[in-house]
Amino acid sequence: MPEYAVEALNIVRTFAGGGVRALDDVTLHVPSGQVFGLLGPNGSGKTTMVRILSTILSPTSGSATVAGFDVSKQPNQVRRRIGLAGQNATVDENLTGFENLRMVGLLNHLNKAYVVAKAHQLLDDFGLADASNRITKTYSGGMRRRLDLAAALVADPPILFLDEPTTGLDPQSRQDLWAIIERLVEGGTTVLLTTQYLDEADRLAKQLVVLDHGKIIAQGTSQELKEQMGATVLALSFASTDDALRAQPLLAPLSDKPANLEGSVLEMTVDNGPSVTADALRRIDSAGITLTGLALREPSLDDVFLNLTGHKAEDLGAETPAAKGRRGRRGANA
Repeated sequence: MPEYAVEALNIVRTFAGGGVRALDDVTLHVPSGQVFGLLGPNGSGKTTMVRILSTILSPTSGSATVAGFDVSKQPNQVRRRIGLAGQNATVDENLTGFENLRMVGLLNHLNKAYVVAKAHQLLDDFGLADASNRITKTYSGGMRRRLDLAAALVADPPILFLDEPTTGLDPQSRQDLWAIIERLVEGGTTVLLTTQYLDEADRLAKQLVVLDHGKIIAQGTSQELKEQMGATVLALSFASTDDALRAQPLLAPLSDKPANLEGSVLEMTVDNGPSVTADALRRIDSAGITLTGLALREPSLDDVFLNLTGHKAEDLGAETPAAKGRRGRRGANA
């Protein structure tokens, strides 16, 4: 495996006769053996990038290699080295869990004995052994997602693309899937993870690229991105939205970054928390505005994304044509 499991250089992808740029000069360097996070809201270009890297789409311009192979010139070589799990589990509901994994292995022309042994191993690893002979339509959403990820691993790919793998899962199922991803990386798998969940990126990804409207707007480690925000976030809760709106212009001079107002809560990023807090309280008190709560906390990736884009990562944007199309799940090995 080369130093970079995935490299994408100046990728552009247009749709609608060139009128829509889903990706606009995007360059990625994904190191081997770690989780690399591609962060952004729906419509930011994350899924389009995954579809290009997994050979489902071709770039309009630019180039990309996966495991050292060119995605446009050597697609078969790429497909043999990757697994792909999309946002929606696409297992066959009329087959059992074991039959689903066996089918994937046989479609990849793998040895039958190997496929049977690998299927049982994966079902055990993913906590599905007791349900291996149950029809998949009886599985819960979390079980289907785990089975979908297991199917992406039947051919033991060194590189795994996960396109928003925890979308729609309950909190416990998300935690379970995160633990599985961490174990895979400990075993040497490279994971390119797309997500719009900031806590997911914060926990799993060693390196992050933030996309918005097809462009890279920030990159670095989670901590590096947070440090761009300043030392402290000051959160002020008011009795009403009207009170918060009255307070906003009074407090604006206390930070060089725009405040975020949600309902009756105003959040500001500041460099000297205690001093600014005292000044904020004086200004609010002088104006006769009712304050119901106050908190100082460290910046989060939510704060970073809001500061960079003006909107939250979970805010849904218009989907690109690629995102609306059929999302392949295993690309390489199916």
